[in-house]
Amino acid sequence: MSDESGTPRPTPETPEAAGGIPAGPQPEEIRFFGRTWVEHDGGYIWRRVAVAAGALVGAAAGCFVLRFAYEGLAIADVGSFVNVLVVLMFAVCSALAFRRTWDGFSKRPDPEAQASLRGFMSIGFVGVLLAYCLRCFSEAPGEKLRRQEYATAREQYERRSTRRTGNPSKKKRKG
Repeated sequence: MSDESGTPRPTPETPEAAGGIPAGPQPEEIRFFGRTWVEHDGGYIWRRVAVAAGALVGAAAGCFVLRFAYEGLAIADVGSFVNVLVVLMFAVCSALAFRRTWDGFSKRPDPEAQASLRGFMSIGFVGVLLAYCLRCFSEAPGEKLRRQEYATAREQYERRSTRRTGNPSKKKRKG
């Protein structure tokens, strides 16, 4: 054990021995799941259940708060046109936020587009939470994308590391 951090020191037999860095690419962490998605260990199933339940409870709580906002508009007597606009705005934003979130699980979103739509996604937070809840029924949100990227990175690493064998200076010359 290291005295400062409490982490185990790598032994000469482990691939981490060379500078403390693991050999090859490492899987990317997923929010709420860490790296448990790789081997489906460390309470992976329970994490999926907890994230699905939490997202569903959050979406229900959000709808409850939106109901109070709607009732506040009704009490203020702003008119039916404004009430319809507010309901329509939240419905459309939630539907579009659901779709963007769902698509983000299968392909990397553009960081600039993501930043420009932050307010829009905040208005449609119910759709985002429902997308998380539904995705947790089949996998960790974004697991398929991360698994494909990790497999590709491992394959490329294996090809690069096994390309040459032996010491090239000891190679017999033709002649």
